[in-house]
Amino acid sequence: MRKVLNAVYGAALVGACLAMIAIAVLVFAQILARTLDRMLVFLGMPRFGFIIPSLTEIGGFLFVASAFLALAATLRAAGHVRVTLLLRWFGPRGDRIMTVLVLLAALGLTAFALWSVWLLTWASFLRGSLSIGIVAIPLWIPQGVMTLGLAIFAVALLDELVSMLRGGDAAFRVVESQREAAEGGH
Repeated sequence: MRKVLNAVYGAALVGACLAMIAIAVLVFAQILARTLDRMLVFLGMPRFGFIIPSLTEIGGFLFVASAFLALAATLRAAGHVRVTLLLRWFGPRGDRIMTVLVLLAALGLTAFALWSVWLLTWASFLRGSLSIGIVAIPLWIPQGVMTLGLAIFAVALLDELVSMLRGGDAAFRVVESQREAAEGGH
């Protein structure tokens, strides 16, 4: 099961990276085309006139996809902000209890967000809602990616919670401990 979950988290992270790469490629192509147009005008030649329609909107959709798809891998890599200073005050047992409570709260909030985004996605699909840009993109597509990212994040939170409840440690806590040891911490 661990291999499957890690593969899912990894695939979502690859999707997030590909979305960021797509943004970079699209923006670079648009900048290159504008630069070429300026050079042609400077040389007295007609513009090439290449544009990527709805680039801002597509870039926004890709950015949202990147952010949501990266949630689970970021959690497991201890990339989310946690205030551990207060947890040390509780001691090891209190730290574990607080971590379990925080994971429960995060799972609850994520489940609520997942349900809400799913309802929005389904409504957009049923209504045939489209983006307002030059390129009419069905809104259920970027909303569906958000839903997928939240679902994978919910699974990752549940995965961490189950690890803690079974007496093990959450992956992010292991990474935090390794970082502290490498930095000469406690």
